[in-house]
Amino acid sequence: MATSTVEYLGGLRTSCTHLASNTKIITDAPIDNNGKGEAFSPTDLVATSYASCMITIMGIYCENHDVKFTSAHATIEKIMGANPRRISKIVIEMDLTGNNWDDKTADKVIHAGKACPVAKTLGDNVEVEFIFKH
Repeated sequence: MATSTVEYLGGLRTSCTHLASNTKIITDAPIDNNGKGEAFSPTDLVATSYASCMITIMGIYCENHDVKFTSAHATIEKIMGANPRRISKIVIEMDLTGNNWDDKTADKVIHAGKACPVAKTLGDNVEVEFIFKH
């Protein structure tokens, strides 16, 4: 069964539809690659998906281990490389301070998040730097 569809809208813009929910995301080519930069670029979504996936897996870990999880905020920086053009590095700064975890709990939750499906998919193809506050 299909997961999503993508339709070209012209002007280097696409409309992506999640079929199960009919949720839509517009993408636009970035300014540094002939676009307007008025929406997420496809590579922005990859970098953002990494942090979103981590937070989701952290939530699942916490639910399965009776750990309170009420707060997570991530800021993502995507760094592009050239020849070929690609994501060369993702920097994820994640603030988990609102959960009041001890160091042992924080380490376990963070470890679970770092093993998320997006991380496993990207593997060693992209350098990832993490900055955690907990």
